[in-house]
Parts: sequence; C-alpha cells; structure tokens
Amino acid sequence: MSSDSPNERNTPATGLETATLAGGCFWCTEAVFNRLKGVHEVTSGYTGGDMENPSYGQVSTGRTGHAESVQITFDPQVISYDSLLDVFWATHDSTTLDRQGADVGPQYRSAIFYHSDEQKRAAEASKSRLEASGKLNSKVVTSIEPFQRFYPAEDYHQDYYAANSHASYCTIVIDPKIRKLLRGFGEDVKEEYK
Repeated sequence: MSSDSPNERNTPATGLETATLAGGCFWCTEAVFNRLKGVHEVTSGYTGGDMENPSYGQVSTGRTGHAESVQITFDPQVISYDSLLDVFWATHDSTTLDRQGADVGPQYRSAIFYHSDEQKRAAEASKSRLEASGKLNSKVVTSIEPFQRFYPAEDYHQDYYAANSHASYCTIVIDPKIRKLLRGFGEDVKEEYK
C-alpha cells in the first residue's frame, strides 16, 4: 500500500461505506474495528492536517495537524455507522485533550471525520447522547471535522496488532481495549475473534 495515493480508499465498493475515526494510537483503533462484523477493511493512516503525504516521523512531531486515524470500510447492512460510533466512544478516552494514556500530542487527539452530512448529524447526535448519559466525569473533547484526505500509514503500521500481539505495547494497551470490546459488544464481534 502506497502513501502516494491518499484517496485510493475513499471510494469503497458498491454498497459499502467509509468511516474515518481518530482515537489515539492507530494500532489500537485498527485492532478494535478489525474485529467487528460488517467491517471489510481497516487502514491505519493520517488525516486532519494540511501536509501532503506525511510520514510517521513527521506526524509524530505533532506539528503536521494530522491525527493518527483509521479508515474503516464497512457494510451498513451488517453494522451501522451509529454502531461504529458506539464502539468508538467505548474503546477510547474522549475526555482528555490530545492524549490517550501515555501517547501525548495532537496526533493522538479524539476526532470523527465525517464523509457526508448524514455522518455529521449522526456524529453530533451520538456525541450529545454520550454527554447526556452521565457516564463520563468530564466534558467530551472529541472534535467532529469534515473529512478531507486520508494518507495510509507505512506498511509496517498496517495490521500491527495481528503481527505483534505479544509485544509489550500490545499486551498493556491494546489487549484491554479488545477485552472491553468483547464485554460490551460481543454479539457484534466476528466469530474468529471471540
């Protein structure tokens, strides 16, 4: 996969839709969403900034405006956009600005990048429901931004958890997110991941 083609994944196959979410480290977010029924592909990458074709090293400085994010190709007949948002809220901290655990900087911000007016309305309604639920002790800081361009990350970032599940970062940071997914959304998880 080349980072020279930022929009190659912006047009999914007929009947499929695209969601773009940033919830901290893209290794974590990718591992969570890959497990959901109806999700066809999850690509780790960068979005939300102005720099074209950024590298991981550039994004890691926190000065490109890009967030580590995932682009999800999904079948809305199997899993709805609202359901993806429910998983998004439940598997990361939406109340801490520019931080997820030990990962700090604007590249780790919480953001929803909408692809349509319908997605924008769904994201705003979902965020409002979460804020009104009383489940959180702090205000939600997740931004809701128009999608512009997505740049796939370098190949070694793709399917990182699948290839490195025994690495310490994966066992300490990603495994708890997957357990949370299984507890809260077990019926939505693909059989091979149960």
